[in-house]
Amino acid sequence: MCTRVVYSGTNGMVATGRSMDWKTDMHSNLWVFPRGMERNGETGENSLKWVSKYGSVVTSAFEIASTDGMNEKGLVANLLWLPEAKYPARDKSKPGLAITAWVQYILDNFATVDEAVAFIDEDTFQVVSDMMPDGSRLATLHLSASDATGDCAIFEYTDGKLTVYHSKEYKVMTNSPTYNKQLALNEYWKSIGGLSFLPGTNRPSDRFARASFYVNALPETDDVRIAVTSVFSVVRNASVPYGISTPENPEISTTQWRTVSESKDLMYFFESSLTPNTFWVNLREMDLSEGAPVLKLSISNGETYHGNTSKEFKPAQPFKFMGVRE
Repeated sequence: MCTRVVYSGTNGMVATGRSMDWKTDMHSNLWVFPRGMERNGETGENSLKWVSKYGSVVTSAFEIASTDGMNEKGLVANLLWLPEAKYPARDKSKPGLAITAWVQYILDNFATVDEAVAFIDEDTFQVVSDMMPDGSRLATLHLSASDATGDCAIFEYTDGKLTVYHSKEYKVMTNSPTYNKQLALNEYWKSIGGLSFLPGTNRPSDRFARASFYVNALPETDDVRIAVTSVFSVVRNASVPYGISTPENPEISTTQWRTVSESKDLMYFFESSLTPNTFWVNLREMDLSEGAPVLKLSISNGETYHGNTSKEFKPAQPFKFMGVRE
């Protein structure tokens, strides 16, 4: 389920790209959330509560989760599948945060990766997962964050504990295996050299190797058009052709959509596999002030857009994060 890459160019150019791979249509839409929104972690007793400090643009999934987005400070968060994820047993002495709201919590509260890592290291709340909406399996996910400086972090729950990988070098994330093993596998492919041979399957470790080679090989630029085009080209290279899915491995599935978040000028680019036009929203043009309306750009019914869609968003009631069943 997905590939994520971070590109750092010149003069502060940073762009984060990702593909969303899933076996079915995710009924995604784009949302703009202002500052000052009251949030609830949706875990029942002792749910985490907060008020958003920063406005953001996100892409939803099934209208129950924020899966990808960028806030007004250029911080980007992406949610990807991780089959090996194992979460701790619920400790109700700690405020709980449903995994469906994990991305939104990061975007609402932090301006940089450093801030997010420092706060999460304090271990003051608990991320809680539950079954997927169809009841087929536990939602096993990990989260990546990147910011306007090019800093990166990967957050993974394995064996009931949270591990944080924090470095500007952690530019690429896919799915299985866990991140420490992905890094080890990638060292092998580095020793061979991407100009000699790169693995070509749609498996997560092969996508990781290809994306890692190409994102590091891209020429550095501060031209938004070239940077975004370059990142999209890497993400497309790591995408899964439409119609190909592996039922027992949801992380090996059709690419449904792709995004590129450009953190310098706060441009959020989107393209669907079904409506192959690339369009974008400029966060600098949106009203993110406290009390401003929540805005929605509907794409789940096959709507087609092109160019700057900042004026196409319409006021809407925000979706509710799917909570944990008690």
